[in-house]
Amino acid sequence: MDRKEMKRVKKKKKRPILRRLFFLALVLLIGVGLYVGYVFYQTLEAANNSYDDLGREKSKLRDNAVSISNDPVSILLLGVEDYSSGGKGGRSDTLMVATFNPADQTMKLLSIPRDTRVEVPGEGLDKINHSFSKGGKELTIETVEDFLEIPIDYYATVNFDGFKNIVDIVGGITVDVPFDFEQNSDDPKAEKLQFFEGPMELNGRYALAYARMRLQDPNNDIGRNERQQQVVKAIIDEIASAGTLLKVDQLTDEVGKNVETNMKVSELLGFYQKYSGFSTSNIETIKLDGVGEYIGGVSYWLPEEESIIKVQDELKGHLGITLTDSSEETDTTDGFDTSAASQ
Repeated sequence: MDRKEMKRVKKKKKRPILRRLFFLALVLLIGVGLYVGYVFYQTLEAANNSYDDLGREKSKLRDNAVSISNDPVSILLLGVEDYSSGGKGGRSDTLMVATFNPADQTMKLLSIPRDTRVEVPGEGLDKINHSFSKGGKELTIETVEDFLEIPIDYYATVNFDGFKNIVDIVGGITVDVPFDFEQNSDDPKAEKLQFFEGPMELNGRYALAYARMRLQDPNNDIGRNERQQQVVKAIIDEIASAGTLLKVDQLTDEVGKNVETNMKVSELLGFYQKYSGFSTSNIETIKLDGVGEYIGGVSYWLPEEESIIKVQDELKGHLGITLTDSSEETDTTDGFDTSAASQ
């Protein structure tokens, strides 16, 4: 056999291998395409199930609507306990305000103690978390806007089941426990959960108990708020990790069942694209100072006036609301309505 014939034989042997590789690549490409399509469909379904626009286009403190992917915006995060109400109504166990600024890709996070004594519109002075049981998310948003004097552009509520399941789906979280303690589970028939000082891995059930405990914390509501912020950061880290990409369908299914928000799919996608490089190092936590006090036999948390003003100014600045003096605000970038704020 001469050299020409040997080359022909080798070429003939290579072709079937190339065909197989091409076929395998095509199958993989189709598989990935089908998975992406499935995830996109699941995301749309979840968004449709969880979407509630509140019957408004913008906050009462905005002249113009804002875009989550282009403008500084605020989001009210509500952790809702609805077991006793059969999944309806319930009370807001956790209230957190997050502001995002696309210019520097930063986020500020404020926890509002649930016993904070505030003026609830139409109800008078009361605990801020009672606004949810009395008027749902709408009254809670209005109460928070009046208290902080900033527009609440978006909201998201999640119940206890949703919170636990989301933590479990991302594979749990790791937190730095500040001291040893034990806490009841959300299931009253379950055993008490043990927590030990130092780094500790938590599943959904433990993460919920860790975020809710306050009676054993020497700093009471402040300590509880710090642990809640710690948990939020840990969840963000896990969701942003590469391994979570394969669990998108599970996460979106959970969102559809246990989360409610006024963010549209297009806005969520735009937000993800805008903040694709976001990490917890871009998050700054804000503290609201105050003291606990009994009034009429009821335990309240009374925020300090100076601290309220400081927090208001910090959030306004992050939202691009320019302060002209101590009592007036103007907005040159995002349509903040000063007349509405003064009402």
